[in-house]
Amino acid sequence: MDAIVIQILNGLDKGSAYALIALGLTLIFGTLGVVNFAHGALFMIGAFCAVTFSKFLNLSHIVIDETRKDFLGNPLKVEVPYIYDFFGQATGDAIIDWAVPLSIIFAIPVMIAIGFIMERGLIKHFYKRPHADQILVTFGLAIVLQEVIKYYYGANPIPTPAPAAFAGSFDFGAMLGFDPNQIIYPYWRLVYFAFAAVIIGAVFAFLQFTTFGMVVRAGMADRETVGLLGIDIDKRFTIMFGIAAAVAGLAGVMYAPINSPNYHMGMDFLVLSFVVVVVGGMGSLPGAVLAGFLLGILESFASMAVVLETLPGINQIIIYLVAIIILLTRPRGLMGRKGVMEE
Repeated sequence: MDAIVIQILNGLDKGSAYALIALGLTLIFGTLGVVNFAHGALFMIGAFCAVTFSKFLNLSHIVIDETRKDFLGNPLKVEVPYIYDFFGQATGDAIIDWAVPLSIIFAIPVMIAIGFIMERGLIKHFYKRPHADQILVTFGLAIVLQEVIKYYYGANPIPTPAPAAFAGSFDFGAMLGFDPNQIIYPYWRLVYFAFAAVIIGAVFAFLQFTTFGMVVRAGMADRETVGLLGIDIDKRFTIMFGIAAAVAGLAGVMYAPINSPNYHMGMDFLVLSFVVVVVGGMGSLPGAVLAGFLLGILESFASMAVVLETLPGINQIIIYLVAIIILLTRPRGLMGRKGVMEE
């Protein structure tokens, strides 16, 4: 039972990342009809927003500390973060410690701006082009963004710790009535799952209960009719591209403490997330979320030692096997619209 609980938690953790990236991919495909293979790069950029913000908070200058002496009795030169000058040491240390959650404030406008630039500068020229052209150009853009990150940040992963308050693990064993310390799980991974649930809920609420969201949903169903009503649906779709970019970026920001950001992390998640979108159904937001968590849990259970002993390497291919089975029996995906992916 303890192994099952741990694997479910691992699956929800992985599924949260898959669902958030797939949600953004589906928003873009459902509104603009564009297969955006650069979406994984947006996830990566979000993670490096957390890295950048953390580095910014740690910028320091040299001061002479009269209270500390070297072996010759001379005052020591020490590095003091600039943030101490504005908020004091105690508050400054707290802000530095909470750099990852606070970087959300920095990441949102950055990701929305990047989304607008991508859509207006490049992707709008490929709306009426075949999906193969869209895949090629966005995949090329992803490689360019990846190499830019590699140039400025290097090839090695950059550790970005979670706040000290979430550095430990939660004892699920004690809560569920098992022996203490039998089922423990890192606090930050639980925070990530809760964060993903909030973002997913916020996106669905925005689309369901706001006038803007209702117009967007109408445009996804019948773009021409909405345009004939005098509504600038293209402008709204551009805004949705920015929102989708922000969702991917926020997923990357909060994932930074789980997997140290590196320049290829976007590609690592992109292919899996695209499979998630196809399994859930191209253009289906609920399908993307459902498939994200479903495949995350399946992948987690496939990684169990007992399963790997019976079927070596199954954890590497389980998602693709499930995708093949689902698409052979239901080409539109689990919750896809009729006619999409069935030509």
